Amino acid sequence: MAIKSLIINPGSTSTKLGVFEDETLVFEETLRHSTEEISQYASIFDQKDFRKNLILEFLEKKGVDVKTFNVIVGRGGLLKPIPGGTYAVTDDLLEDLKIGKQGQHASNLGGVLAREIADTIGVPSYIVDPVVVDELIPIARYSGVPELPRISIFHALNQKAVAKRYAKESGKAYTDLNLIVVHMGGGVSVGAHEKGKVVDVFNALDGDGAFSPERAGAVPAGGLIDMCFSGEYTKAQVYKKIVGNGGFNAYLNTNDMRDVGKMIADGDEHANEVREAFILQVAKDIGSMACVLNGKVDQIVVTGGIAYNKDVVEKIQERAGFIAPFTVYPGEDELLALTQGALRVMNGEEEAMKY
Repeated sequence: MAIKSLIINPGSTSTKLGVFEDETLVFEETLRHSTEEISQYASIFDQKDFRKNLILEFLEKKGVDVKTFNVIVGRGGLLKPIPGGTYAVTDDLLEDLKIGKQGQHASNLGGVLAREIADTIGVPSYIVDPVVVDELIPIARYSGVPELPRISIFHALNQKAVAKRYAKESGKAYTDLNLIVVHMGGGVSVGAHEKGKVVDVFNALDGDGAFSPERAGAVPAGGLIDMCFSGEYTKAQVYKKIVGNGGFNAYLNTNDMRDVGKMIADGDEHANEVREAFILQVAKDIGSMACVLNGKVDQIVVTGGIAYNKDVVEKIQERAGFIAPFTVYPGEDELLALTQGALRVMNGEEEAMKY
């Protein structure tokens, strides 16, 4: 009998839903929310009933009886740092999602909505590999400033999913492999996966590694300090330069690599130079993670939306291919990754992690 799951992945202006039978997608839908609808709520958590009602109304219109689900899975949010895995939405986990333990983000609602719907029909609820997955070795936390330790915020869900996919396709256990996983999307994260743990990773949000379509990555600290105290910018404006308006947005006024490709095809030398700089920085990040793994790298796995760009991937491979072979899984399938995380627990392949 197939396990039927409802997957809930809330974003800032949408709620993406997926219905699966085992790993087979029955259908998916993105429920869009206008700025006007969202702005009437004072906090992320205040949106809970609004989004829950939309989900239930949509399922009813599709003729799906919510009581037929065996499990409900939500995207994990900004919890305390935790090891990777599938977590039951316990009372403690639920409370930290409600208060936003490490900040307010729409993904915090994933586990909350999953728990509420699951409780009404008497089935389990889970989250899988939230962005706060933290498996760093102690020496990876040192930054040089004790008050500013390096932190683990990255594309944990997709990184873990493609790492396990590669392991399965190669006939090996994830826990037996040393992998470097490169996620290239709106943000970029490069992680060292050592025997099933992400022992070091570049913070994909606000301060590490390569620049990306929307984020500045690592920037010269002295220059940033001067900018902050110049009196020309507010704190919010400086942060926006780092997250949102950084990277390709800052240099080329676009966050779409396809646009960059068109600029280059039209002879834009500056666009070409910016893209080459991006490629160099990603390759340098891969090299750094190879050092973390003492040069013992079984495979480099490349994923995310930019991985569809064969030219970019090939140029990164030209620079870093001497380290290990490349496997490319373009795009990201978060709904399937969430499903697979729950199925591993439901099928007894893994035990649910304790929060």
